Amino acid sequence: MPPPAVSFMLVRLQKLLADAGIASRRASEKLILNGRVRVNGAVVAVLGTKVDPDHDRVEADGALIKQRKKLYIALHKPRGFVCSMSDPEGRRLVGDLLPKEWNNLKPVGRLDFKSEGLIFLTNDGDFALRLTHPRYGVTKHYRVTLPVAVDQEMVYRLTDGIFSDGERLKAERARILKSGQKGAILDLVLREGKNREIRRMFEAQGIFVERLIRTQIGSIKLGELPEGRWRTLTEAEIKSLIQPTRE
Repeated sequence: MPPPAVSFMLVRLQKLLADAGIASRRASEKLILNGRVRVNGAVVAVLGTKVDPDHDRVEADGALIKQRKKLYIALHKPRGFVCSMSDPEGRRLVGDLLPKEWNNLKPVGRLDFKSEGLIFLTNDGDFALRLTHPRYGVTKHYRVTLPVAVDQEMVYRLTDGIFSDGERLKAERARILKSGQKGAILDLVLREGKNREIRRMFEAQGIFVERLIRTQIGSIKLGELPEGRWRTLTEAEIKSLIQPTRE
């Protein structure tokens, strides 16, 4: 008889319930503690219990839990859209550009209202954490259009760090693509992505950013994806983002 299948994708029971849309993580914990969850027919009332989503049968209140399909979307955000699930000002949301049945997808990180370019949306919380937490250092590339000419001294300031409201903001790399009397275009690479970081770096120097486009996240480029359109990420692309090679 062959050995039983082994899975390396064990997850905490309360996370599996939450990911399946049964309840929030906190509410899922209460379901478990109240003895309302069974794994392979046996009641499990211990928090932190790990299960195999591919092979274990999980039930809550007698109903079989089916894993919600995980989706990974790359979207070309247009200017004038908010990267949020709702907006008190009634502005357009990036989710409005996706099919209505994908209303459970959340933006991975942010692009401010006036900015454009590549953003991911997903229902996979672990994937989102990998791309947004500073400790993973996933790079983001931006093309910045300015109304003034810049020189190499500006590049040095951006990569050395500029202080704004007591916070040090810096680019991992900076490169001048074009500079002249009519203005300049720069390519900036960031790792942390603090709130409005690029705009604040230039505002601290008295410079207004005319246009800001995110052109790449990790190894994934915006490419020819039209404004306002989306595509699904391939398995190879997802893997490259979760297990990136250091640039």
